[in-house]
Order: sequence, then structure tokens, then C-alpha cells
Amino acid sequence: MPELPEVETVKNELIPYVVGRRIASVTLNWEGMVTPAAGQFRSRLAGRKITTITRRGKYLIFSLDSGDLLLIHLRMSGSLLVGTDVSSPPAYTRAVLHLDDGNNIFFRDPRKFGRMRLVADAAAVVGRLGPEPLEAGFTAITLAGLLVGRKAPLKAVLLDQNVIAGIGNMYADEALFAAGLHPLRPAGSLKPEEVKRLHRSIRRVLTAAINARGASVSSYVRPGGQKGQAHFSFKVAHRRGEKCPVCATPLERLVVRGRGSYLCPKCQTLENGDLRG
Repeated sequence: MPELPEVETVKNELIPYVVGRRIASVTLNWEGMVTPAAGQFRSRLAGRKITTITRRGKYLIFSLDSGDLLLIHLRMSGSLLVGTDVSSPPAYTRAVLHLDDGNNIFFRDPRKFGRMRLVADAAAVVGRLGPEPLEAGFTAITLAGLLVGRKAPLKAVLLDQNVIAGIGNMYADEALFAAGLHPLRPAGSLKPEEVKRLHRSIRRVLTAAINARGASVSSYVRPGGQKGQAHFSFKVAHRRGEKCPVCATPLERLVVRGRGSYLCPKCQTLENGDLRG
């Protein structure tokens, strides 16, 4: 958390506040979150106009009129909040971008995992990311090519940002359930029809979550402070012990390469070998 739908929502909801605005100054309450060093970071941002915001994987990319790019990764607990009152910032605010119209972008991050990087070339940070799962070029054939020959568990491959950018843990669980695939299946074992089902499920799950403004199962909130609604539609993610919405079997949780994974053991049977050993 936040994952692709949450970061896409943050991007969409920040655009009206920041595009075309200048960064008047920057406050850093924790200098360890920025690159380059704090003094240079502040000086290169001060007075710069934000021309666009885009997203790549789980990164937000602010394009500046200087040619620099500000890349923000919210990691596990980060939020970007819009407000005017700098005298009472949100708890755990680590940085503030003060805009020229009186608005401020507060980077709230209780766990201090979030990062802000000012670079001349985004490829230095995001160049190794895999394809975007919602772009037109991400087809079932593309997905098949990414999975072929891989012996790692399917869930682990879906979470590998160098394979596919942005999916994230809970949306991988939802996509695998929708496709009827066990998270421990070797990724390269999928048949063509299974790849098609998975491709379709990934795109549908992510699109629905974006339409619901992301999922607030933990610390995620939108720039205005509102929560997302996507988690209310989850079928398996974070629902261990509840009944499967398809077959009423109790949902289970297992660990795949260190990540908690939720599934229905009846709808998502394990084939082609069990990787738990």
C-alpha cells in the first residue's frame, strides 16, 4: 500500500491543485527522505512551476519547468494531503511543498519509508520497471511472454515490479481469485486460456479499483483526506475466514515469498506442483 489504483487516484486528484502552480518553498522535517541532499533539493525546487503529473508504476512524477523531475514514492504508509494551514500540519508530516497560491502538499508518512527524488532523467529511477498493466500495449500475448519459463510462484511474479509495474499485493490476490488461479502455481505453467483469464482479471480489478478511488484498508487516504472505497468490493483480499462469494468455502491466508496472500482453496486449486516446500 499504496498500489497502482491508489497512486493513480492521488495523481488524478492532485492535478487540479498543482499543475500550473509554482513551488514557493519546501519544508523538510526529515531530510533522509530526499535525494539530492536537502539544501540542493530545496534550491532546485524553489520557484519552479509544475507542468504535469504522471504516474509510472507506483511512482508519481512531477514535471517541472526547469526540466527536472520530482519523483515521489509513497511506499507503505505515505499520503499526499492538500491543505492551507501550515500551523497545524497532519501528524507525521515529513515534507511540505508550499505552492504559490497558498495551498500546501503535505507528505505524511508514519513509517518514514517514503522517498522524494529530484532527477534530470526519470529512467534513472523507473527505467527498469515492467510494462503498465492498463496500457493498450499490455495484451494477453505480452503477459504470456512475461510468464513463460518462470518457475517462481505466480503471485511473486505479479508483485515483481520489473515484470509488471504497479499491481501490488491485494490487487494480485483479487486478480488471481477472479481468474481462478492459485498464487503458488508456477508462473510459467499457465495454459493460454489461463493467461487470457489472468490478463482480463488484472485489467478489470485495477480499473474497478481506480473507479472506486483506491482501497483504504490501512493508512491510505486521498489528497482531500477522504478514504477510497475499493476495499468494500474485495472478494478475498483481507477476508480470511469469511465465506467465498462464489462457493461459500472459508477463505484462507498463506504466505508467498514473505507476502500474505488470500484465496479460496476450492475456487483456486493448486496444479502443476506445490511450491510451499
